[in-house]
Amino acid sequence: MILVILICFTVAMLAAFVGSLAGLGGGVVLIPLLFLASGNMEGFEWVTPQTVVAMSLLVMFFTGISSALSFAKTKRIDYKAGGLFLIGSIPGSMCGAWFNQFVQANTFYIYFGTLIIIIAAILFYRQLKGIQPRKVDESEKGSRQAKIGTEIYTYKIQIVPAVVIAFFVGMLSGFFGIGGGAIMVPVMLLVFGFPAHIATATSMFMIIFVSLFGSITHIALGNIEWAYVLFFIPGAWIGGKLGAFTNQKISSSLLELFLRILLIIMGIRMILQGIG
Repeated sequence: MILVILICFTVAMLAAFVGSLAGLGGGVVLIPLLFLASGNMEGFEWVTPQTVVAMSLLVMFFTGISSALSFAKTKRIDYKAGGLFLIGSIPGSMCGAWFNQFVQANTFYIYFGTLIIIIAAILFYRQLKGIQPRKVDESEKGSRQAKIGTEIYTYKIQIVPAVVIAFFVGMLSGFFGIGGGAIMVPVMLLVFGFPAHIATATSMFMIIFVSLFGSITHIALGNIEWAYVLFFIPGAWIGGKLGAFTNQKISSSLLELFLRILLIIMGIRMILQGIG
């Protein structure tokens, strides 16, 4: 039992660290690792697509609080933009959590892996083609400005597209247990022109609420394994703090490269697991 506790703590800390660093929430790390443990160790027989997604969302709630508090000190969270996205992502998360109860394990592996590889491919395409966000005049209605180092970035959010996109991102979040950051960060970068650090910090702020409402839905469906929850929370809190701190110390380009490589590795691993 002690070994199970240590593994749960370590997995949560690693997932929260990576998630907070890249604005993912940690589900892309936590979910594959828990499935790996369930197939190779005693004490993880409770892991199913339903329980692991529920656990992931609950852990990410604490990861989001921990890392968002750190990001708030550096004033990198765009609260107004985050609140706008939440209008769509919260109900989407609850719908996705409800649909999750109908998926089988092998199918879940393949869907999960395919999803995050697609996300990585989008980011690689952006780099190879040199796609740049549309230049936005600071006087335009709805424009935002953010200063990262000596650079000033201007970006603009359109309300209807933001809410609609956020709804579908939230649905995927509740279904896959990834917090939405793995999808929302690329959307903020590519569609709305966010600088990477602002996108990451705002994503972690959103994850607090998206994962909370997704977790509530999973609790109502009886998917939470309460005996293991307390093993994950301390690791998630520590990892979230460490990831947020590290995020502030590395460049934006390095952050995006780290995000792409991580998604590809995890995606391939999940697809192979589903096929096998």
